[in-house]
Amino acid sequence: MAVTKVLVIDDSITMRALFTNALERSKDIVVVGAVDSADEARAMIPKLQPNVLTLDVEMPGMNGLDFLAELMEKQPIPVVMLSTLTQKGADVSLRAIELGAVDCFPKPQRATPDEFEKISGKLCKVVLTAAKTNLAARKVPAATAPAAALGDYVWDGEIIAVAGGMGAIEAASDMLVAFPANCPPTIVSLAIDEGLGVPFASRLSKNTSAKVKLAADGESLEPGTMYIAVDPRFHVVVDRWPGGRLRLVERDPVNGVRPSADLLFGSVAKTGGTKAIGVVLSGDGNDGAAGIAAIKSAGGICLVQDPATALVPCMAQAAIARGVTATAAPIQLAAYACPTRSPSLAA
Repeated sequence: MAVTKVLVIDDSITMRALFTNALERSKDIVVVGAVDSADEARAMIPKLQPNVLTLDVEMPGMNGLDFLAELMEKQPIPVVMLSTLTQKGADVSLRAIELGAVDCFPKPQRATPDEFEKISGKLCKVVLTAAKTNLAARKVPAATAPAAALGDYVWDGEIIAVAGGMGAIEAASDMLVAFPANCPPTIVSLAIDEGLGVPFASRLSKNTSAKVKLAADGESLEPGTMYIAVDPRFHVVVDRWPGGRLRLVERDPVNGVRPSADLLFGSVAKTGGTKAIGVVLSGDGNDGAAGIAAIKSAGGICLVQDPATALVPCMAQAAIARGVTATAAPIQLAAYACPTRSPSLAA
């Protein structure tokens, strides 16, 4: 396996050194440079040919967001934005993803070697996944939803579970804003930086006609409501259906993931049966593949983001390998999940 070359961009010499040391704990990563400004990075990228950039927001001269926008327009490259653990920082991070960053990573609150040692494994995983991103997916012509009028949707007892990881914020946004106001209860489990949960839910609430809530233990599942689950401390499952509630479960990660798509899908398959709808979006690994297969076995509806449109197609490809062939671009998935007729699905 070829090593992933990383260029670290941060105006703090301490942060540059700490991030470099944390990244180079992985034998699969080499930091080819560490610079303090957009100007220096712009000059070094052609020479160093990095596979991934880590980019800070606050820098002298051009700030990180403006430089990110420039990169995405002129020379797209996977960028992991370095964020702070504050509400303002989370809002900026979500804006970075909208501009084209593939992921955001929270800086430790204390700039010490011990703190960076704790986050090294997670940081390296994020960077290695970023190196595999399919930036060409963003160039796929925008799809349009099928002609079905979502405003005429009639709920008939269905329950929807959606799961994804890196790249899923974009995909989920494109899909969920097209849901009707009376959509089925929709649980959205995303393996993303937990700090993005509140700003993501807030922006989604402004752009969709359905209600949007952060997932909470014991929450009644109601039509016309989306429940956003991103807390890495808990799995999210459905206890029964119909008339069910969300349950946040404290248990070990499943296949290294928490919240687990497999657990969510499995619970929806068991309780919802033929009324269960599962949707797999962009993300790394094979989480969700076994769960979506369970929904299929229970007679429910299984939908997968077309891998060609996924920033990280691994989760989608794993679901397809389990026999799920109903694939579409995110905006089209909305009409398939909440149809007023039965549109044909791509095989």
